[in-house]
Amino acid sequence: MSHLLERQAPRQQSERQTWNARTAGVLLLMAALLLLSGCATGPRLASPGDMGVAERTYIDGVPFHAQRDYQCGPASLAMVLNYAEVDVSVDTLIPQVFLPNREGSVQPEMQSTVRRYDRVSFVLDGNFASLLEELDAGHPVVVMQNLSLPLWPMWHYAVAIGYDLDEQLLTLHSGEEANRQESFRRFDATWARSERWAMVALPPGELPVSTGPRRAMDAIASFEQANDAEAALPAWRAVTERWPQDAMAWFALGNAEYGAGHPEDAANAFRHATDRQPDLAVAWLNLGLTLEGLGQRSEAHQALQQAASLPSRWQDDAKQALTRFND
Repeated sequence: MSHLLERQAPRQQSERQTWNARTAGVLLLMAALLLLSGCATGPRLASPGDMGVAERTYIDGVPFHAQRDYQCGPASLAMVLNYAEVDVSVDTLIPQVFLPNREGSVQPEMQSTVRRYDRVSFVLDGNFASLLEELDAGHPVVVMQNLSLPLWPMWHYAVAIGYDLDEQLLTLHSGEEANRQESFRRFDATWARSERWAMVALPPGELPVSTGPRRAMDAIASFEQANDAEAALPAWRAVTERWPQDAMAWFALGNAEYGAGHPEDAANAFRHATDRQPDLAVAWLNLGLTLEGLGQRSEAHQALQQAASLPSRWQDDAKQALTRFND
């Protein structure tokens, strides 16, 4: 039987600069930063009720690893991975994340390292409210800051573990200080210089509370590429549970079920995709190919006819598959 056509590659986000992260400790620069941040305004936030979060929260049990020179990236990853029940040390992570020629860690290495430990790396949308929502949900968040001036950057990773909306304070494991408290205004000024980059590392099957379906599916697709379809199945199932009307979520689940060797479950997922989006030609095609492999030729023929009738890049593939039914 012909191989199923894979879902389209995740949408390419706008190209952005990749930065290296460094620890900070230059007193003159910090003094300058304090002067500059005095003019900055804090993030504008809705009320806790409108945001759907508690007025204050603290994620207990996030381990603290002091960050040595230029190794805040591995230390931050160790904190969130240890909290996610991954037994890995900072020293083990250093050669996987730390780039000596950059004197730090860059975001792609941070994300790919998370995937190697069977966790999904979800990059948040850069909104302060989203950061609070994840913390309220019990998800420690790796954040990237520039603790210096824009023209003389000093990139730094920390782990946000709590907040107090009344006091306008964020709690972080940062540098050599556990449970460091920073004002929302000061933190947001340094965070904004990284375009508010933030990431959570979650087990497959658990989703960020602040992420939409496309961002979630992009992250899970990258996880599946780094691992395999079987490992990604809980994540795809969670997506269809949260967004049951999303045809592409069901289509992605169908491909993963098929890749994991579950053709009956794959066919069921493809049926859900076509029910929700009847003009999704590739879902009809994959449904037809899957049913053909299961020996359900009558229903397979109908699905392939539907795929062949829809103008799309897969129309010729469907027509070619139909020729096998004319023999």
